[in-house]
Amino acid sequence: MVERLVPCFVYICTLKSVGMPTEKDKRNGLLSEDVVVMNFSGAYDMENLPRNGRLKWIDCRHLSGTDCYCDNEGEEALAEIIGRCPVGGIHFIDSGNYHYVTKFWTDRIHEPFALVMLDHHPDMQPPLFEHILSCGSWVKDVLDSNPNCRKVVIVGASDELIRSVPHGYEGMVHFYSDNDLDHEESWKRFSQELISEPVYISIDKDVLSPEYAVTNWDQGSMSLKELEKLLYIILLHHPVLGMDICGEFLPDSDTAEDMREAAIDGNVNKYLLRLVKAINRDVPER
Repeated sequence: MVERLVPCFVYICTLKSVGMPTEKDKRNGLLSEDVVVMNFSGAYDMENLPRNGRLKWIDCRHLSGTDCYCDNEGEEALAEIIGRCPVGGIHFIDSGNYHYVTKFWTDRIHEPFALVMLDHHPDMQPPLFEHILSCGSWVKDVLDSNPNCRKVVIVGASDELIRSVPHGYEGMVHFYSDNDLDHEESWKRFSQELISEPVYISIDKDVLSPEYAVTNWDQGSMSLKELEKLLYIILLHHPVLGMDICGEFLPDSDTAEDMREAAIDGNVNKYLLRLVKAINRDVPER
């Protein structure tokens, strides 16, 4: 059973190990620290995510046609909602059932960018229903429809699911599998990944080991220390246009056990908020 998480910051990826940004780097780090909470399922209420002036809450529980699959009505409603929000900052987008919401955020980026996704699933399956956006196919939709997305880097996906990715995307998608993270050479390769564009980061907490987070999907083996190291590398070396976080646990009831597991995810979310802001403070001024 997962123990309650009481995170602390351990900067395991030092400036020496990843290298200082070069003079040609500009405005590295997260460009805005605005926080948006898109509450589709009520999970964030169970997690006791703060309701204060620093977090903009958007109640999405009334939207139909959005759970796992997003129909035309849902697309129109979400495009309108997200169109009123700044792209920059951190967006909480609920459970992995709603990971496709990343597409709506990245649709609003009007310059070339690279999508860096930390996820145990590549989310590039051919859709079961043609022309219907889904949580399992949205990355493919981004690549097919958004000319500003020049590259996708997926970290932490299972080798089996990587092998099932449709052919034709080899030049645009780079994978670092769940097993790759066990090898130092892969970390070096990731830190030297040739990304010349600004970055948008998308995190699904199912990339984490069940020791650190609770989700409704099969999970990877990444530790919080490894996630911290990855975020440090990205934020220190690249301008980050925005980022989102999903993977909330959707309980079947409000039992004490379910509430305890929701609290674990709430702690991870608060940890990530503090972590990103702490790393941002370490990014040298330009």
